[in-house]
Amino acid sequence: MEIRWLEDFIALARTRHFSRAADEQHVTQPTFSRRIKLLEEEMGATLINRQTLPLSLTAEGEEFLALCEKITEGVRVTRERIRDISAGHDRRIAVAAPQSLLAHFLPEWLAATGLEGRVEPYLRATGWVAADYFKALNRGECDLALCYWPLERCDLELDNSACRYRTLGYEHLIPVSAPAPDGTPRFTLPASRRSPVPWFAYPRLGLLGAALKTHLARLPEAPGLAVKSENLYAAGIKELVALGYGVGWLPERSVRRALASGTLVRAGDTRWDVPLALRLYRHRHHHHAELDVLWGELAATEASR
Repeated sequence: MEIRWLEDFIALARTRHFSRAADEQHVTQPTFSRRIKLLEEEMGATLINRQTLPLSLTAEGEEFLALCEKITEGVRVTRERIRDISAGHDRRIAVAAPQSLLAHFLPEWLAATGLEGRVEPYLRATGWVAADYFKALNRGECDLALCYWPLERCDLELDNSACRYRTLGYEHLIPVSAPAPDGTPRFTLPASRRSPVPWFAYPRLGLLGAALKTHLARLPEAPGLAVKSENLYAAGIKELVALGYGVGWLPERSVRRALASGTLVRAGDTRWDVPLALRLYRHRHHHHAELDVLWGELAATEASR
């Protein structure tokens, strides 16, 4: 079984058409069809349902597709790293992080620790949800994952058992609103159920969404919120809030300047604030010299606090 056969299968699963997939893979259709048939023989199962239009995957084909994607992505990442090594480039440590941490924490932390030349953001990760970070660590796509983590007990559907972490700092999600003409919040917490406050939420599968949901559920007083939309990005929520469409809970670091200038104001007191840790994760069993040295340096920094 060759890697290009796995790439063939991914192309066929995407296009659902033998001729188009063969064109994408720059081979004739007979050659392409023969490779798919060899894959099925190798796996001992029918992977493609040829009776449907367009073509569809069998249950076995769906399972095999997940394997193909995992293997080809691992090969791609390894090729890139081998090219860097062959070219004599220093091995930089790739850290995945959400957009808000890339903008409002990571640069300052790298500068303060002198790590700018050794650690670089993995920009493919800016649109990931929580589970994606740990999947990427498991398959070696990135070396580190920086994420918000709830300080309150929270039910999270995540498998991070193969990872360990260090705490780099702390943060709060705080509720903010655009100001009214007199400088007071246009929307305030709590609100009545009859007249709820419009709210821009985070996806429930994300760490921020889970942390906020848990915190609000523990408050004795219901906030009176009506979800207007969900947004993965804190920057997107901030823009909608600034336009006066509702309230949003945003990382305090990301709104300090707006609060100081008065372009945003608090929508509620500190009981509505959600406490978070900033955790840096790595995989327990993935090692290379630069990463191990950095992890040891972080341990020494924690011990000296």
